[in-house]
Amino acid sequence: MTDRVTIGRLSIDPELHEFVRTEALPGSEVDEAAFWAGAERLLAELGPRRAELLATRDRLQQTIDAWHGEHPGAIDQAAYEEFLTEIGYLVPEPDEVRVTTRDVDPEISAVPGPQLVVPVLNARFATNAANARWGSLYDALYGTDAIDEADGKEKGGDYNPVRGRAVVAWARDFLDSIAPLAGASHADAQAYRIVDGHLEVQTESGPVRLADPAQLAGWRGAPEAPEGILLVHNGLHAEIQIDADDSIGAADQAGVKDVLLESAVTCIMDLEDSIAAVDAADKVQAWRNWLQLMQGTLAEEVSKGGRTFRRELNPDRDYSSATGELTKKGRALLFVRHVGHLMDSEAVLLDGEPVSEGFLDALIAGLGSVHDLRGPNAGGNSRTGSVYVVKPKMHGPEEVQLTVDLFAAVEEILGLEPNTFKVGIMDEERRTSANLKACIAAARDRVAFINTGFLDRTGDEMHTSMQAGPMVRKAAMKGTDWISAYEDSNVDVGLACGLKGHAQIGKGMWAAPDNMAEMLEQKIGHPKAGATCAWVPSPTAATLHATHYHQVDVLARQDELAAGGPRTERSALLTVPVGEAAEWSEQDRRDEVDNNVQGILGYVVRWVDSGVGCSKVPDITGTNLMEDRATCRISSQHVANWLHHGVVDKELVEDSFRRMAVKVDEQNSGDPTYQPMAPAFDGEAFRAAQDLVYAGLEQPSGYTEPILHRRRAAKKAEDAGRS
Repeated sequence: MTDRVTIGRLSIDPELHEFVRTEALPGSEVDEAAFWAGAERLLAELGPRRAELLATRDRLQQTIDAWHGEHPGAIDQAAYEEFLTEIGYLVPEPDEVRVTTRDVDPEISAVPGPQLVVPVLNARFATNAANARWGSLYDALYGTDAIDEADGKEKGGDYNPVRGRAVVAWARDFLDSIAPLAGASHADAQAYRIVDGHLEVQTESGPVRLADPAQLAGWRGAPEAPEGILLVHNGLHAEIQIDADDSIGAADQAGVKDVLLESAVTCIMDLEDSIAAVDAADKVQAWRNWLQLMQGTLAEEVSKGGRTFRRELNPDRDYSSATGELTKKGRALLFVRHVGHLMDSEAVLLDGEPVSEGFLDALIAGLGSVHDLRGPNAGGNSRTGSVYVVKPKMHGPEEVQLTVDLFAAVEEILGLEPNTFKVGIMDEERRTSANLKACIAAARDRVAFINTGFLDRTGDEMHTSMQAGPMVRKAAMKGTDWISAYEDSNVDVGLACGLKGHAQIGKGMWAAPDNMAEMLEQKIGHPKAGATCAWVPSPTAATLHATHYHQVDVLARQDELAAGGPRTERSALLTVPVGEAAEWSEQDRRDEVDNNVQGILGYVVRWVDSGVGCSKVPDITGTNLMEDRATCRISSQHVANWLHHGVVDKELVEDSFRRMAVKVDEQNSGDPTYQPMAPAFDGEAFRAAQDLVYAGLEQPSGYTEPILHRRRAAKKAEDAGRS
């Protein structure tokens, strides 16, 4: 198919039109003609508003740049904030805001837990993430550095019983902490059984019961010899799995083969920063995967250990209980993250011009979501009849209002009740952070999620304050005043607006997927901060992070924080992190540039050459880090800032690009499909990385998308020409 399909004022990519007609519309109860007529009306009516808001971003940036040029040196904070108010960057804060979001699933309103973010374009990742609602604690401990390798506990190739015993001991201690027995330890258990609806654990000293009998939620199998014991603590579940015939269970005196933890309670299926979708074909595949998630049919052929099998979405889990049958969801509750308001897409043209890609996400992914609301697959995701959408990169309350109006228009087109679409506000742009209460007010009937996004928020801070002076070194950014104010303010404002019981308050990603011991030590800080969810990079990390939500009663912690009142003022969010360049030696400067440039190249070469939007990328020391466009935004804006202010010159930066390209080539030498950047230094990936720095000041809000999309599209065309 090559000819575009014309419907009214719309010109539609044929692959998209066919997908909508043959896959998304059937079973949706949405009329095809009405859908496209509604799409045309929405695009025509809301498109000009979006264009005006994007123009406002540019106008504000130009005005801020000029102010810094007129006020060099140390910033007069009071004068700066007065200026930001005069130009409309800061808006009046509403007196009182109370969210009224209804029909919210308990995974969002009442059950704190880990949250996965996964590229929906990758069906295998998406399936694994949806299935990560439940995870093996034994596997998570055994296969990672959560258990050290000292004293004979090495992982090795074959099963190590010494390491296995350490895993079992860790898990028994964990069970003792979340569901203690009366007068005994789970390590003493010789058998588990159900007696008169109660859990009875046989020990050498006799039978004992749970210290809190109400923690028994259910069981699988015969009461006298159960296959699984379901416990509940802080709203999360843990299942003791029993099978004396299993290789692990046979070595356990109680026949316990594993402890299964409720892990990724929610998951964001990402159409944005973690995917590399640059044309209609890419987007159609992403929308198709979302549709199949909503239909419960997404599956992928997987080859592992010399065999190939079909990985499908998990069914629900059935148990018996003292009050009858009990069913627990087998999959994470899914959000979908659309792209922001910036990018256009040629998948649909209106009067010959590309339309908002974010508007298409609302329309096409929204149509896919209808399959979870009507027909035979209804309720596979949301049991309350809601659609959960994370909308990123909104700048202030007017842009949030545009999203609210966009969702209302899509609901009308799809024949849905008002406020079916719930909105997640990514507090990751400076103008949103400083006006968060007003942003929540604009979506008070729909908001189901807010979170802090340190990476994008830092990138936007750098770009917004580009003319103020050289930014502090990247490692020092987390110690700046605005960061701590930002993290505290987000939670405080969310609680003050009544998000508890209606919406999640989230925190950001653990970026080092191989460093689970360190994660277990540090990431407990997120639930302690009052966050009901925090991002993790893998199902394994979700299982380990779930243990933190057993250690911390997040809902009680939120009550404590709310009683204490605000911990910071808006002024603290607006302190510009300018550093003293004179304090940095020549080696400091070179090291900083090398660190940034290596990260840019390591990420961009995969994005442009392979279409991989998020993956484990070795940093300059060889440590694997999860990288996406947000990390790339920081690094490129940081080098652009130092170059602009003369902290480094272009000769140093160019030298770094070439040396780091060689390093990245070496780091990828084991990949037979990898195309080296050196010694030619003229491929689309290398040029894209340079563009991100050298044209960094001109990029809208410092975003990486325009350059990456252009270079990836050129690379796809180049590869197609070869074939």
